[in-house]
Formats: sequence, structure tokens, C-alpha cells
Amino acid sequence: MTETTDAPDKTGTTGTEEWSPPQQKLSPHAISLWRVSAILYNVIGFVVLAALLILDSVYDWRPWIGWILWGVTVISAGYAVWDIFLQPVWLYRYWFYGVNAEFVQLKHGALNKVHQVIPMAKVQSVSTNQGPLMRKYGLYSVSIGTMGSSHHIPALPEDVAFALRNQIADYARINEVDE
Repeated sequence: MTETTDAPDKTGTTGTEEWSPPQQKLSPHAISLWRVSAILYNVIGFVVLAALLILDSVYDWRPWIGWILWGVTVISAGYAVWDIFLQPVWLYRYWFYGVNAEFVQLKHGALNKVHQVIPMAKVQSVSTNQGPLMRKYGLYSVSIGTMGSSHHIPALPEDVAFALRNQIADYARINEVDE
């Protein structure tokens, strides 16, 4: 049996630090951002459903089409409540990230829990992104590219996002030079 020591190794981290669960949270404005986004998507969906229901009544389509459209409308109304009021709070509550010299850790999900550990040696690119809604709240998303996939940390304040992007880029470059 091997013992774990709290003495720093050559990277300056302790043996237990790199595997501790990530503790960094997203911006609290993420909830508002996700709510506005969900409202926009649901409004578009209800406009399409309303247009189909109007066309159904004008052109007197088969009766079963109207029943299906009304059923989809009721289900969509229930989903809209989830999507606008409950899901953003759950997303925020269960989204964590952490960065050290060896790994980027992403942990999210309440029902389907995901804990990703991305080695710095595999990081090929890192960038910040900001869409129109994110600009309204002053938030950025950080994208981390590896050979096989891309990982995202959503909804970070500007200063945190830029500092995190630069920190990951520095750690990835250091790991690349060391190998």
C-alpha cells in the first residue's frame, strides 16, 4: 500500500490536490442567460405550433393531425416550464470546473453526472467565445480543444474567462515543452 503525501511534487501541486473535485463555479448570471435563451427557443417553438394549428383550422386537415398538434402543444408547455424555470438553476448548481498544472476538470449534471479530467498534455487549443446574449450579461465561454474533442466551460465573467484561458494556455505550453 502506498501513502499519499501532501508534499509538493515537481509541478508544485500536492498528490491529493490534483484529484480533489473541482470547486470553481460559473457566474450567477448564467441562470439569467440560460433563462432568456430558453424563452427565445420556446417562443419560436410556440409560434411554429400556433401557425400549424391555424393552418389546421383553415384548411380542415384530418382530425388526428389537430389532436397531435394539441398534444404536442401541451407537452411543449410542460417542457417550457422545466426549460425556463427549473433547468437553469440545476445547471448552475451542479456545474464546477478546476484547473491545475496537470489537468482541467469539468464536473456537471445532477441526474447524469459527468466528471471529465483533461490532461494538460492533450490540450491543443483554448479560446474564449461570446455570443450576443452572453455579451448582454458580460459573460464568456472557454473552449478547450484536444485531439479528439472539444470541451466548454460556459458562462464565466470576462476577467475570469481571459485569466483561465491564459492559465490553461501557459500550462499546456509548459507540458508540451517538458515532454
